Amino acid sequence: MAVRERAEAVLRRLAGEHARLREDQWRAIEALVVDQRRVLCVQRTGWGKSAVYFVATALLRAGGTVEGGGTVEGGGAGPTVIVSPLLALMRNQVEAAARAGIQARTINSANLDEWDEIAAEIQAGTVDVLLISPERLNNPDFRDSVLPRLAATTGLLVVDEAHCVSDWGHDFRPDYRRLRTFLAGLPERTPVLATTATANQRVTDDVAEQLNTGNAQGDVGDALVLRGPLDRASLRLAVLDLPSAAHRLGWLADHLDQLPGSGIIYTLTVAAAGETAEFLRSRGYAVAAYTGQSDDAERRAAEQDLLDNKIKALVATSALGMGFDKPDLGFVAHLGAPPSPIAYYQQVGRAGRAVEHAEVLLLPGVEDQAIWRYFASLAFPPEDQVRSVLRALLPDRPLSTPALEPIVDLRRTRLELMLKVLDVDGAVRRVRGGWLATGEPWHYDEARLRRVAQARTAEQEAMREYAATGDCRMEFLRRCLDDPEAVPCGRCDNCAGAQYDTAVSAPALAAAQAWLGRTGVDIAPKKLWPTGLEAVGVPLRGKIAPSEQALPGRALGRLSDLGWGGRLRALVAPEASDGVIPDDVAAAMVELLRDWSRGADPWPARPVAVVAIGSRTRPRLVHSLAERIATVGRLPLLGEVTAHDGPSGGGPRGNSAQRVRTLHDAFVVPAPLADALAGLAGPVLLVDDVVDSGWTMTMVSRLLRRSGAPAVLPLALAVAG
Repeated sequence: MAVRERAEAVLRRLAGEHARLREDQWRAIEALVVDQRRVLCVQRTGWGKSAVYFVATALLRAGGTVEGGGTVEGGGAGPTVIVSPLLALMRNQVEAAARAGIQARTINSANLDEWDEIAAEIQAGTVDVLLISPERLNNPDFRDSVLPRLAATTGLLVVDEAHCVSDWGHDFRPDYRRLRTFLAGLPERTPVLATTATANQRVTDDVAEQLNTGNAQGDVGDALVLRGPLDRASLRLAVLDLPSAAHRLGWLADHLDQLPGSGIIYTLTVAAAGETAEFLRSRGYAVAAYTGQSDDAERRAAEQDLLDNKIKALVATSALGMGFDKPDLGFVAHLGAPPSPIAYYQQVGRAGRAVEHAEVLLLPGVEDQAIWRYFASLAFPPEDQVRSVLRALLPDRPLSTPALEPIVDLRRTRLELMLKVLDVDGAVRRVRGGWLATGEPWHYDEARLRRVAQARTAEQEAMREYAATGDCRMEFLRRCLDDPEAVPCGRCDNCAGAQYDTAVSAPALAAAQAWLGRTGVDIAPKKLWPTGLEAVGVPLRGKIAPSEQALPGRALGRLSDLGWGGRLRALVAPEASDGVIPDDVAAAMVELLRDWSRGADPWPARPVAVVAIGSRTRPRLVHSLAERIATVGRLPLLGEVTAHDGPSGGGPRGNSAQRVRTLHDAFVVPAPLADALAGLAGPVLLVDDVVDSGWTMTMVSRLLRRSGAPAVLPLALAVAG
C-alpha cells in the first residue's frame, strides 16, 4: 500500500472517517517517514500538528517496505519521544494517541513511582510514544542513565512548542536547549519534527538552525521548514477599553453568560486570577481558578470540569498556556494584556478549533505595563552576579541552589534559571546534590542579551499598538508573526463593528467596587532560617525560636491586586514622592484593623502600642501611617526601629539568605524604645510600608522580642507580588 494511503488510514482512526491530510501535513509525514529528514512546522493552532507525529509514529513503528512512495527500512523504528512543555498537554496527547491505536506513556515529576515500569515497557518495545518534559532532560538520573539509551533507540523525536528553544521567543525555556545534546546523540538519519504555532521569522530561523545540530544527512540537507498562513477563521477579535479594574470585573459579571459555550479568562498574576474567580462565583457563575500555585490535583480537576463543560470558565494565568486542548472552546478573554502580541496569539489560539465562531476579548488595564516591567526585571542577571556564582562553584564538590543563595543576591527562581543557562552553555553541570563547575571558558554575551531585551521592549510597544489600532486586529497579529499572507479578516471589531459595548450595569459595578475594596492580606510569620547562613558569617540556622517570632500579620493589599494594587503601587513605586499617608488609605487601614479584631481569625490580643520601622525612601509615609493608627486606636507611638547607619530602605529584591545576611545586626532599638518595651503587657503593632521577602519584618520583630516586647503584630500597607 502507498505511504499516503497508509497515512490516511491512520488519520481516520485518529480523527474520524471524514478526515483527510492537508497537503503540508502529508509533506511533513513524507519527509519524516520516507526521507528521514528533520522538519519544522510553523502552523496555526488547530492545523493538526499532532496528527503529523502520530501518523508518522504509526508508520515508522510498523516498518517494512512500502510501495509507491519509498521505503521504511527495517522491522519497525524505536519509540517516538515527544518533548512537551506541560503536563496537561501530555495528558491530552496520551488520550489522542490511544484513539489511533498508539500506546503512549509519560515520564514526569507527577508519576515518579511509574518510572521503572515505563522503562521496562520501553525496553520490551511495547511503548510507541514517550512524552517527557524539557526539565526531565537535565534531571541528573534521567540525563545520565535514561537519556543516552533513549536517544540511541528513538525512532522519531518530536519537539512540541518549539519556539521555547529560542531565547528570541516569547516563552523561552533554558531546559529546551538540552535538546542539542539529545539531537547530537541520535542515530544517523533519525527523523526529527519540531512544531509551533507562534514563531516569527527570527524565531523560526533560530529554531531551524538548532534543529540541524548533529545533522549528518548528507544529500538530504538542512531541516525542511513548512510555514503556513496563520489566520484563524473562527476567531472574532475585539478590545474593550474600560476605565478601571472594577469596570472590567463588572463587565464580565454582566456579559459572561452571553459568551458562547465555555472558555478561558486569562489574568496576568496569580492574585488577579484568585480575585476574579472568587468575584465571579459570588455573582453566581461556575468558574475555577488555575495558576502555577495550584496543586496538581486542583489543576487536573479544573481542566476536566472545563472539558466536561461543568464550568463556564477557567480563570487562569499563563500556567495554563500551551498545556490545554479543548477544541470546542467558545471564548478567550484577557483581563490585562500579555506583554507580547505573539504570546497573545498563542493564548487566544486555544479557542475556536472545532466551532464555527469563538469570541476573543482583550480588556487591557493601566496596571499592565507595571506588571510587564516586573517580569522583565527577572531577565538574565548582570555579569558580576553570574561570575560570582561561577567562582563559588567547585569542580569536585557540588553546591546546592540553597547553598549558593548566600553568595549571590538572586531569588531562587532567577538563580535556577541562570544555572540552567550556564549548564546548557557548558560552564556548569547539574549532578546529584547540586551544581559543579566544568572549568570550561564561558562568555557573557551582553550584546545578545541587550538585543533580546530590546526585542521584548518592542513587543510590549506592539501590544499597546494592538489595543489601540483601528485596523484589522487579526492582520496585526499575523504581521507580528511575519505571516506574508496577512490580510484583513473581516470579522474583528474594527473590520465588522463591535459585537459588545462597554456598558456596565450599576449593580455589577457596585458589586465589583465593593469586592475590590475589601481589605486584608495575611502576612505569614517566618519559622525557619534560610540555608547556608553560617557560611557567610551569620550564626543562624534551623528553626526560629518561638520566643523570637512575630505573630501572623496583615497588610491592606497586594501590589498585584486588581483592587488596592493600583492605589498602593502609586504610593510605594520607586518614582513616587514621599508624603503623608492619604486619607482614603489611612481610613482603609483603620477598617483593616477593625476587621482584624472582629473577623474569623482575629489577633490573639489587642495591641497596646505602635512601633514603626524607619525608612530611607518613605520616612514620612511610614511615620504618618504609624501616627494615624496610634491616634485612632488611642495607643502610644513608642518610636522607630532604625538601621545603624540611618533609617532602613528595604533593599532590592533578592533571595532570603542575602536578605538575612544584609539585615542581621543592621537595626538598633533606641534606649527609650527599649525601656518602653520592657514594661508592656500586650502585643506591639509593627508598622512598615511594603513586605517583600518578609525578612525585614522578621528581623525587626526578633529584635523587639529580644528587647522585651511580649508579642509583635506586623502591619503593612502592601505585600509585594
